[in-house]
Amino acid sequence: MAGLLCTACSGTRPDNLGVKNGRLLPCPPTPNCVSSQSTDKEHAIEPLRYTSSTPEAMAELKKIIQQMKRTAIVSETNDYLYIEFTSAMWRFVDDVEFWFDENAHVIQVRSASRMGKSDMGVNRKRIEEIRAKWIAR
Repeated sequence: MAGLLCTACSGTRPDNLGVKNGRLLPCPPTPNCVSSQSTDKEHAIEPLRYTSSTPEAMAELKKIIQQMKRTAIVSETNDYLYIEFTSAMWRFVDDVEFWFDENAHVIQVRSASRMGKSDMGVNRKRIEEIRAKWIAR
């Protein structure tokens, strides 16, 4: 089965994402978001660490993401990636950001569902899947 199409499930692309003063947008109070810059247990997740140059790390991360299903790179700069991940069945969209903090050699990450309140852990699982592939590369 190719999956069901729910045109209303994709929601509207946020216009407030990105890095502002060294910070990604904070997670909302709902449990459908994780961020490496959050301090509360519900939303906090570790950043990714890198030792190569930022351009090399970004190329490696893009390679990992492009091998994952239903992904689209929406925008990128020399230190930032914004990707949309779309679920197979209902076509829910999650907005995922990666900011390469060159001074700390970490990739700050934020992964949030556009719609609803609960994501059944999907955003956290996705980032941990990316982390496992990042470590294994």
